[in-house]
Amino acid sequence: MTPTARSVALEAVRRVTDEGAYSSRLIPALLSRSGLSERDRALATELAFGTLRRLPGIDRAIELRAARPVARMTPGARGVLRLGAYQIAYTRIPPHAAVGESVGLATPRERGFVNAILRRLAEDPPSPPTGDGEQDVSARTGLAPWAVRELRVLVGDEAELAAEALGERGPLSLRTNTCRSSVSALSETLRSVGVHPRPATLHPDCLLLDGGDPARLPGFTDGWFAVQDQASAFVASALDPRPGDRVFDACAAPGGKACHVGCLVGASGSVVASDVHPGRVTLVRRTAQRLGVRVMTLAQDATAPALRSGFDRVLVDAPCSGIGSARRRPELLWRPKRAELSRLAKLQVRIAAATADVLLPGGRLIYSVCTFPRAETDAVCDALVRHRPELRPASIDGPDGPAPRIRLWPHRHGSDGMFVAAFTKRQ
Repeated sequence: MTPTARSVALEAVRRVTDEGAYSSRLIPALLSRSGLSERDRALATELAFGTLRRLPGIDRAIELRAARPVARMTPGARGVLRLGAYQIAYTRIPPHAAVGESVGLATPRERGFVNAILRRLAEDPPSPPTGDGEQDVSARTGLAPWAVRELRVLVGDEAELAAEALGERGPLSLRTNTCRSSVSALSETLRSVGVHPRPATLHPDCLLLDGGDPARLPGFTDGWFAVQDQASAFVASALDPRPGDRVFDACAAPGGKACHVGCLVGASGSVVASDVHPGRVTLVRRTAQRLGVRVMTLAQDATAPALRSGFDRVLVDAPCSGIGSARRRPELLWRPKRAELSRLAKLQVRIAAATADVLLPGGRLIYSVCTFPRAETDAVCDALVRHRPELRPASIDGPDGPAPRIRLWPHRHGSDGMFVAAFTKRQ
């Protein structure tokens, strides 16, 4: 069959929801081999990402008009219903078109069932929930109920606002590679081809765009910029690398922060970037080559570094639940499970504690995660100083003032969600 915008979107939704695929990798790959026009590519992108963002609310609506839970439906019917329900509830596509086009994607055996449910949704759409309960907020925002509960502890009455911002589509953020260009030069070059960047509010080296393919922008092949959210650029700045410093990035892939640091330490400094997966180390190497930055790479388990001491700066951007980057990978709103946090936290503590061995006395260690649950943030930092009492909290210049621990929020700072903590090692 010839691919259509809806068939591509359906494949993306099914593989992300049922097979655990990552939308940020899968959807561009599907589009690149689809042969769709630019207009249809845009529609497929909107339908796929939109359905994933709104999944809890979509499933609620389907179950209110169906006789069985979504989890008990066949994968084929479930995927088509989700895609059709999104079009009916959240787009300007006429309901009859949303129903007809979606039913056409179902198998002959499933079409009757899918048609009946979508017609009920179109003719009698369920009212959105209006309550303040976690399930209601989840249905409105897409964020898992347990994560809504956690947000309420952290930001109080701003919880729903924060959840909504985490679920919004984030702008394309370009961090200027100041070793090859400048913010003003990059901005002027982009404007010359009809692209209108705006300055970022959190990091001065970043420019924000309303989407687009960064690989097609002028300056990409010349390494003038990295595709990097300003929260990630903030992490590199919090490390405070100086010219001539030796820096170890323990969990470096895909390499944006390591390459940022490599530019800041200059030719007289050095950066060692490692990752446990050799394939991801290759990503770091490719990024460094494009940006023209010298970074040494190493495949290793960060819980047992194969390095000796002697680093002025250590960055631990640890594996985490990733909810703070849901603006680019919307499945992270609902995919992480609360039960997984304990395992992640133990790994995070092990990595941070192990990397302290390679830090010189007086050196600076940054712990960061693109998420917000306390188990992965404050609890990890508390455990780290218990395990490694030679580490002392250190100050970071944050957007709301200096503090040893900084939280960045999309609804407050216009960035991805990020937690950043700093430590220094006793002399």
